[in-house]
Amino acid sequence: MKDLKHKRNFCIVAHIDHGKSTLADRLIQKAQIIDDRQMVNQILDNMDIERERGITIKSQAVTIPYTAKDGNAYELNFVDTPGHVDFSYEVSRAIASCEGALLLIDATQGVESQTVSNMYMALEHDLTIVPVINKIDLPSADIPAVKHQIDHDLGLDSMDAQLVSAKTGQGIDDLMEAIVSKFPPPQGDPDGVTQALIFDCNYDDYRGVVVHIRMMNGRIKNGDMIRMMYNNAEYKVEQTGIFKIKFEETGILEAGDVGYVIAGIKTVSDVRVGDTVTLASNPADKPLPGFKEVKPVVYSSIYPMDSNDYEELKSSMERLKLNDASLVYDKDNSIALGNGFRCGFLGLLHLEIIQERLERDYNQAVIFTAPSVRYKIHLTNGTEMFIDNPSEYPESRIKDAEEPYIKASVITPTEFIGSIIALCTEKRGEQKNMVYLDEKRVELTYEMPLAEVLFDFYDHLKSYSRGYASFDYEVIGYRPTQLVKIDILLNGKPVDALSQLTFSENASKHAHDVCSRLKDEVTRQQFKIAIQGAIGSQIIARETVNPVRKDVLAKCYGGDITRKRKLLEKQKEGKKRMKMIGDVELPQSAFLAVLKEKQN
Repeated sequence: MKDLKHKRNFCIVAHIDHGKSTLADRLIQKAQIIDDRQMVNQILDNMDIERERGITIKSQAVTIPYTAKDGNAYELNFVDTPGHVDFSYEVSRAIASCEGALLLIDATQGVESQTVSNMYMALEHDLTIVPVINKIDLPSADIPAVKHQIDHDLGLDSMDAQLVSAKTGQGIDDLMEAIVSKFPPPQGDPDGVTQALIFDCNYDDYRGVVVHIRMMNGRIKNGDMIRMMYNNAEYKVEQTGIFKIKFEETGILEAGDVGYVIAGIKTVSDVRVGDTVTLASNPADKPLPGFKEVKPVVYSSIYPMDSNDYEELKSSMERLKLNDASLVYDKDNSIALGNGFRCGFLGLLHLEIIQERLERDYNQAVIFTAPSVRYKIHLTNGTEMFIDNPSEYPESRIKDAEEPYIKASVITPTEFIGSIIALCTEKRGEQKNMVYLDEKRVELTYEMPLAEVLFDFYDHLKSYSRGYASFDYEVIGYRPTQLVKIDILLNGKPVDALSQLTFSENASKHAHDVCSRLKDEVTRQQFKIAIQGAIGSQIIARETVNPVRKDVLAKCYGGDITRKRKLLEKQKEGKKRMKMIGDVELPQSAFLAVLKEKQN
């Protein structure tokens, strides 16, 4: 194994679309750990969804060798991280396993909101930060302006900035030298008591749980008995190694290494991201500081299309949770949809990705209910409770309610200020600050309800600013609100899975939207179907699905008008009776329609 001073652990962080995955491709190509035939773009993004959307969802680690100009051979462990705000938890875990961070900035876009928040996250972990200006080959690249932003917006030294083009490979040699010279080697004692931090996991159908670890002290080798400090579960190590695109077995991992351990772990719940792995024969006194508990901001329920698939969905959720530590879920039940799970997500994109992964990776046919946030309810008896599920709303016992608020930071070119201020005001936003970063860019700071940002805010922001505005937010606490529960009734019967909690002034519009969408989804019957939105006993919206009418007069050619009238009266009576006993079936697509339309 290499000496600690010849190892470097670092991650690549940046705002979305600033070129992290492309830079990772160039570093891998430079190290020649994979031949040109196997090289593809976004090589570390191994999920189909990542390639299709052109985004990184999972951070991926890889180890590459590098011989520096001084003749020394180095081992570089680096992690490519996601840029989207919904996956910032992935970034925080990647940062915890490194000593340095390359902060990538697009030479055409400059410093954006996620650039700033990722830099602060790296500083919190005492990482050495090297700014990297990417895309210098583009005609619209403005390097002096970006250097000015690095000095003024980030407070870093622009003299340290490395100039690269991840697409063409320009400047990669200098960047490799900077990584070796500017990032500190990992700390740790290979001969000390073994401590390793679990920063990720995935499930292999043949080998069980593959645990991704960063070795802090000591060593783990094949055949050792390891112990998980969270629940004292013990396993015998079958294989250890490092990541070189595919797993490469080394037989031993020492302090400073980033690698994997396979130990025949079949019980998914035994492994937790953020837990400490130690040796059973000589265990550590206390675990390493793990990761902050993740706090979901969006809640939705997941149900299998066929209620017989519940057990299969349960095992899929367990495996997915292993690979995505930010997913939080509990058992849930609905009269309309049967057994399922109430899940917490970090944002709407996170929810969408989980839905796609369940369908693609685990072949699950699932229904998601409309997303909601978690409200704080003060009851008349003086107690308070948190609810995110409309079915738990205690209508008659509520004194008042509070909803989560966020501090939103929008960085936009100056020409779009007017429409963005109008959008934020429409979403009940309160302007707190407006700072001109330079002649062309302005930063707007707003405080607004999280529920307003959930559905179409991000899409509107992008369309109003032609894609140039960047958005970042943090939850800042709860504030009083006027909350109502909208029930959706089909022929007078409430459908619990379609209920929603909303701000009282938006209730009427919400109810009308849901009713009009359902009207297109409900199959026409022989009788009239009423779709209604109600608050308590008050109906605030209604749509009607007209009946399919059988032509009972087809056989009457000519003849007396009274005979025709008699037949029509008879049909009317039959339809009345049918409405009394007829029950409306809601197709699966109706639940999806309510959800999908709102996101578009």
